[in-house]
Amino acid sequence: MHEGPTTRKAVSRESGNAVAFAALMVGNVALAFGPWFVRLTDVGPVAAAFWRISLATPVLLVLAAATGGRLLSSVRGLGWILIGSGVLFAGDLAAWHLGIHHTKLANATLFGNAATFVFPLYGFLVARAWPTRTQGLALALAAIGAALLMGRSYQLAPQNFIGDLLCLLAGLLYAGYFILMSRARQTMAPLPALGFSSAAAILPLLVSALVLGEKIMPANWTPLMSLALLSQVLGQGLMIYALGRLSPLVIGLALLTQPIVAALVGWLYYGETLGVADFVGAALVAIALVLVRIAPPRPLPLPPVSGA
Repeated sequence: MHEGPTTRKAVSRESGNAVAFAALMVGNVALAFGPWFVRLTDVGPVAAAFWRISLATPVLLVLAAATGGRLLSSVRGLGWILIGSGVLFAGDLAAWHLGIHHTKLANATLFGNAATFVFPLYGFLVARAWPTRTQGLALALAAIGAALLMGRSYQLAPQNFIGDLLCLLAGLLYAGYFILMSRARQTMAPLPALGFSSAAAILPLLVSALVLGEKIMPANWTPLMSLALLSQVLGQGLMIYALGRLSPLVIGLALLTQPIVAALVGWLYYGETLGVADFVGAALVAIALVLVRIAPPRPLPLPPVSGA
């Protein structure tokens, strides 16, 4: 008689996680089109990042207000976290958009998601727990898949090297952004958190674009509107929603779906050929995602820290 509520609660949690995982995957697919839109814009790469955030932020804040959230009261005590996450996100976008023009779409997306491994590591450290064997296997398969997805970048071709480094820097900043946003999501709803964080990124991006002497005003608004709505509002919005509901390991490994989609876009529109290694890498990433979804959360505790 007493097991009914427990069963309903477990089913509800499982259903909620399934919805969050679906949102995570859709968000990653939407974000994977970002590099393509950046290439289509007629402004500088950092200016494109500025417009992505500037056009999306009012939409995010209006949606947050429309869903009944108390915007200003929800920020209380989290101001520095939201500002810090916005600055990190601005640095991520600036470095990433610059790198997109100097490497392949798949490489840009892969290196730009270095958070794939940094963010899960943060999660294990915070939880003070080692990954389970299944989780460790998933990480290993994802690492091999990521290496294969790099394709010809391992040759360190001069035309890709600078772009790869910029995108790798972007990925590290993106991991920092995720860490701060995960803290904000402990008490904030996804739309207000993303809206205020995005607002904090506007000024740094505008200043960076002006310092670099980039063209700011576009003649064609379509790629920028697509970048703002698909990448920032839909893609990043779904990512931040999932961030409060799924483990850092699942979030991190799901990021590897972006280079797979970006590789397909690069193949279809830019003739960036795909080889057997690319398809094997994609398959390994898919297997890793299945493993982290079915793995039971039974982490082994880390050894105690001296003096803790």
